[in-house]
Amino acid sequence: MSKKINLLGYSFESLKSFFSELGEPDYRAKQLLSWIHQKGVIDFDNMTDFNKDLRKKLNSVSIIKPPEIYKEYISDEGTKKYLIKLDSGSIIEMVIIPEKNRRTLCVSSQAGCALQCTFCATGAQGFDQDLSSDEIIGQMWLANFNNNKPITNVVFMGMGEPLLNYDAVIESAKIMKHQNSYGLSRKRITISTSGIVPKINKLSRDIDVSLAISLHAPDDKLRDEIVPINKKYPIKQLIKACKDYLSHFESKKNITMEYIMIDGVNDSINHARKLAVLLSNVSCKINLIPFNSFNGSDYRRSKESTMKSFKKYLIEKGFITTLRVTRGDGVDAACGQLVGELSNTIKGKNLIKHRSIQ
Repeated sequence: MSKKINLLGYSFESLKSFFSELGEPDYRAKQLLSWIHQKGVIDFDNMTDFNKDLRKKLNSVSIIKPPEIYKEYISDEGTKKYLIKLDSGSIIEMVIIPEKNRRTLCVSSQAGCALQCTFCATGAQGFDQDLSSDEIIGQMWLANFNNNKPITNVVFMGMGEPLLNYDAVIESAKIMKHQNSYGLSRKRITISTSGIVPKINKLSRDIDVSLAISLHAPDDKLRDEIVPINKKYPIKQLIKACKDYLSHFESKKNITMEYIMIDGVNDSINHARKLAVLLSNVSCKINLIPFNSFNGSDYRRSKESTMKSFKKYLIEKGFITTLRVTRGDGVDAACGQLVGELSNTIKGKNLIKHRSIQ
């Protein structure tokens, strides 16, 4: 007997193809999207505008199965961290950040990460697996239907490098945007990358969302150390990819440049000066992020006065610059602290897996 397919991670286009193979019209795809992602219904027998024969057919070949919430933690300021258990045994993390007029969901796209950025706990534990589109959008489904208020913004800034799991991430983002599911605008979905240049070039052709670059250094020598993927795609290539990305859109668009603030490593005024020169011809805003400590790291967060001086210099140079307020560090849910638990750990095997970086 063939394995039933999980329709939770199917976009509108994928569902149209699925229903076509069943001999059903295209509008069934919109109906199913609405049932799953707007009403939270995952039992075909409760979908009242599907006739009995269609429900039977759907039950015979498919399921709608979200991932499982394993544990939940809540910080003092209300940030929620969920441990999500996958069928493989790996445990990933997602974070809900509540604010006055928004609820932001930080989703994971991989279990672990192969890039080994030195400021990030996820990279320190190695890479286990890519998440499927149902495991990615399943985080959104859980966040919406296990909470009283809906998610308004999504950031692909959890565990993993989103552009190394490209197809599943794009499929999930398409579901988030569709009017019959979550209906999020392009400004409310942000995909963050450490700089996978070929995929940045592809992204602008496949979907219109917001792009963030995990930059963290103004020159190759320092970025090679902090973000090792820079050795494969150095800053010059990355900046060109950013400019090419922006050129595909008629309306004005900014890229967010993320810059972690590490004491004595990348936080001097000279670093700020180099950063201003590097980004002088890029339509962007700069988001300064205080480093968040984790076990095994010798880095320290930049001093408050240093971060303010860094920000002040960039603003004086004409850049829109923000200093992120750290949220969730009380439950290890802040930027760079997500670790989850890899199936390799559970099985007692070597943590580090190697994968080809395209």
